[in-house]
Amino acid sequence: MKKILILSSFLALAATVSCNEDELTKVNPNGVTFDTYFNNQAELTAGVNSIYALVQSNSLVSREWFFTNDLRGDEMASGGGQLETPRNQLLIGVHDTGNSLVDAQWRGWYRTIHRANVVIEKGPSVTSVPEATRNRLIGEARFLRAWAYYELGSLFGGVPIYTEFVKSVEGAKARSTQKEVYDQAIADLKFAESALPATYPAAELGRATKAAAQTLLARVYLQMGDYANAKTELTKVVSSGLYKIVDNYLDLTNEEGEFNAESIFEVVYAPSGGAYNWGGDSDGTALQEETVRTQEYSAIGWRNVIPSNKILNAYERKSKGDAKDDPRYDMSYWKEGDKFNNGASTMTADRVQGNSSVVDGVTQKVSWRKYSVLYKVDNGFATSGINMRIMRYADVLLMLAECENEAGNQAAAIALMNQVRARKSVDMPPFPTKNYPCSNKAEVLAAIQHERFVELAAEQVRNFDILRWRKNGKLATEPLTYFQKGKHELLPIPQNEVDNNPKMDQSSQNPGY
Repeated sequence: MKKILILSSFLALAATVSCNEDELTKVNPNGVTFDTYFNNQAELTAGVNSIYALVQSNSLVSREWFFTNDLRGDEMASGGGQLETPRNQLLIGVHDTGNSLVDAQWRGWYRTIHRANVVIEKGPSVTSVPEATRNRLIGEARFLRAWAYYELGSLFGGVPIYTEFVKSVEGAKARSTQKEVYDQAIADLKFAESALPATYPAAELGRATKAAAQTLLARVYLQMGDYANAKTELTKVVSSGLYKIVDNYLDLTNEEGEFNAESIFEVVYAPSGGAYNWGGDSDGTALQEETVRTQEYSAIGWRNVIPSNKILNAYERKSKGDAKDDPRYDMSYWKEGDKFNNGASTMTADRVQGNSSVVDGVTQKVSWRKYSVLYKVDNGFATSGINMRIMRYADVLLMLAECENEAGNQAAAIALMNQVRARKSVDMPPFPTKNYPCSNKAEVLAAIQHERFVELAAEQVRNFDILRWRKNGKLATEPLTYFQKGKHELLPIPQNEVDNNPKMDQSSQNPGY
């Protein structure tokens, strides 16, 4: 599918500091300012597009976002000595307040918030835009701001809340509580839910929809342990009738399956001949049209991380007494002997650098296949235009199953899980099974947690599942071997923020850091 990228070079939102006070009062008479720019629909749209462009960037979804969330779960292992130190620190739990990935998340999401705040503050005054269109654009900005606060609140706990764009150093905020951060996300998402359309024309695909707002709202409620309100939002998505489980599991993370019937929200990329800037994401002028997921994760390439033995051995197999080998295993990983490059190449051990895995007692080299462009090229040192799927319908069904189970509706929960398992290319036996009997609430939760683990592997969901299950007492055992209670629940506030925010000091830091 030809993709329309939501990009803009507007909003180079960088502050310039000078010790000469007169310099601060000088204004370029030909320059664009916040007071003079937002006058029409094109300019307001450009402001919204600049928020998407930041989300798409190196600090966030094209690289550091998926690394941070994946390394914080239990799906990943080191690919070998090539894994960079800050990434390995997150993987084994020895990160500190200066970790570059942690800093990238903080900076990236606050830049997103800043750009969103400009649109949210200036948008209502652009009266030349039809009201419904104006509200939709502001709704997109509030959706993206809510996503930022969901990420920040989940990763860091209480953080500063900004609802207006900062105009001076005096505008710095102190930390709010985690609940206040989630409440802000909820308020934004309720507005977005009312303002966003159910669908867009083909040229606008990639913009936030009503279902995207409802799904993200459900995720926020689940982080808070509020199953009732999460169920309400998830039921709306299901009742809309707009989404369904697609037949081919491979279409969920390849290029040809973008914007399919299961997709609720995607961050858009496109093939651009390797156009990737490895750090130019702060001003919106050097934007990524591609993602480096293949180069970072694939069997041929850097292979910085590989699937953990835990996730590889989590799939149902006949050797474990299950009725069938789960086909999602073969569709999620590259293994020795696999054909790739449209069947023209074979995955041999000598082409795959780094560490091996042990699967069902057998030592072999296994690598991530999801989002890997190797299925149609023989070049792992490649960027690609594969969209990152942020939300999809199978996740909605599994979250709804969890809500039903919590409410005591085990039969409904099992039926929802079985919709996912019945995918044509998967066709797993329905629950209950020998190893997942589902005879009570605890057993159904264990089945849900298993199904989420294998269905959504390496889709940046597991970290958030662990965070909420740990917080809300839903874990039978701690998934992370390094976990220290009172420390690893949250990431540290970056030391740069502690040092530079006049409303923070070392007492503002998270416990354990």
